[in-house]
Amino acid sequence: MAFMEQQPQPMSGRKPPLDDTVPLIAVIEASQSLQSHTEYIIRVQRGVSTDNSWTVIRRYSDFDMLNNSLLISGLNLPLPPKKLLGNMDREFIAERQKGLQAYLNYITRHHILSSCELVKKFLDTNNYSANYTEIALQQVSMFFRSDPKWEVIEPLKDIGWRLRKRYFLVKDKDQPKDKQVLSWVDLGPDKFLSDKDLLSAMKLLPTLSHSNISPVTFATTSESSALVIRVFSEKGTLRDHICKVKPKEPFLKKYCNPKKIQGLEQQQIQTYGRQILEALKFLHDKGFPYGHLHASNVLIEENTCKLLDIENSLLGLPSYYRPYVTQFRKINTTESIDVYSFGHLLYEMTYGRPPDAVPVDQYPPPPFSSVVSVLQSILSTEACKTGMPTVSQLLQTPLFSDVLLFNSEKPQFKISSKLKEALKSSKESLEKRLVEEQRTIHQHKRLTRAQSHHGSEEEKRKRKILARKQVLGRVHLPPARPHPLLCLDQVRPVYNSVHPQSLCQMNQFFLVLFKHSLSTFNISM
Repeated sequence: MAFMEQQPQPMSGRKPPLDDTVPLIAVIEASQSLQSHTEYIIRVQRGVSTDNSWTVIRRYSDFDMLNNSLLISGLNLPLPPKKLLGNMDREFIAERQKGLQAYLNYITRHHILSSCELVKKFLDTNNYSANYTEIALQQVSMFFRSDPKWEVIEPLKDIGWRLRKRYFLVKDKDQPKDKQVLSWVDLGPDKFLSDKDLLSAMKLLPTLSHSNISPVTFATTSESSALVIRVFSEKGTLRDHICKVKPKEPFLKKYCNPKKIQGLEQQQIQTYGRQILEALKFLHDKGFPYGHLHASNVLIEENTCKLLDIENSLLGLPSYYRPYVTQFRKINTTESIDVYSFGHLLYEMTYGRPPDAVPVDQYPPPPFSSVVSVLQSILSTEACKTGMPTVSQLLQTPLFSDVLLFNSEKPQFKISSKLKEALKSSKESLEKRLVEEQRTIHQHKRLTRAQSHHGSEEEKRKRKILARKQVLGRVHLPPARPHPLLCLDQVRPVYNSVHPQSLCQMNQFFLVLFKHSLSTFNISM
């Protein structure tokens, strides 16, 4: 049986795909010293649920090996230095543990490092033990046996960020001068199309024609993976252009700490922005979800932008910005994800780098003031809380509305009504999973804030005062009976004779009066 034509297994027999974009949290709980080395016990948690956690044991040498592999990023990673003598001293081990925790915090919170295969395997060997390159080669070899006109030129190692995706430079034997790139990827957790509908949608992709969408040469799926071939661009992506890097270099090397970043000119920002928005509007009008816009998914060819990986939503792959999107409950549709991602992209085109954090309310001195108002409408705290503009509304802003586009081809993409319904249902399921995850994260944040407030010094002080009041409230005095000290006519002269000049004197007066009252009823303090 040819590749990608196996009989599908029932869904109940499949293991649910893992969402690799869910952050891993790592905390060193303890250390244990053996004869010649120290082991650190790390509690790792996926997402906000403490039920989804496990422990791993790592030595300093394991951290050192990981760090050496990550040096390709060009980042100044905060790994504590080696120490040959005195490294078994208790105080040194405690101090080193603090340093290793800071190191774990850095790599798990860095957007690119946290999603790379090296870090995932270090913290979660069980789920990331597979050799995806070997699996991809096996699948691609099966495909070549079924369609021998294709030939591998070379593997493109680690050029993308998805750890379950592999790339190969290939050529058609009938057209050996035309280089194309083959991508293989596992199906993701947001795959809600039936196998039949998915295969139908994938086979439609080569018929899509739009001047701002990269054409697909061939696309197909199996029961658990997909294979796509498209034209290879020597000039690379928009992010390659901004970071001044070579397209074939590893993702970590290209984008973690680029040395020559440069924002675009205003005319380029306007032209590229308009082209990208036009492509998004075309897909949305066709009922085709995207949700995967970022600077590495935009090709640049002769001053024209072309969207890449439009098949990702069909295959159920989580968005590059999903860890950000799950934090904001107003970003709950595929269009709002595209708009939010466009805000990131516009920021990167303007300043030459992505924003340090989102929301963004303070901007560096803008080279072009007309861009900031659009950025604020997408990335500000207000926009993230109350909602952001639609793609159509962005097209009508002064920044993009006056841009003239010269399209030589008429956009075409025919989707049957039956497949449109399947795509609509899949899109709704995708958005439902997103909303559920956002709700879980929101509830966790509320609980964390409540616990933090409960443990604050101010709250502790309030609880002590309340406890004292409750103790005094439980003292039951017998019914009042006449007594010289408690007669109002006699108390008033005493009070008037004190004439307290300060708050301290007043308090002393009432304390004396209170003691006399208690002694009257034989009550001890």
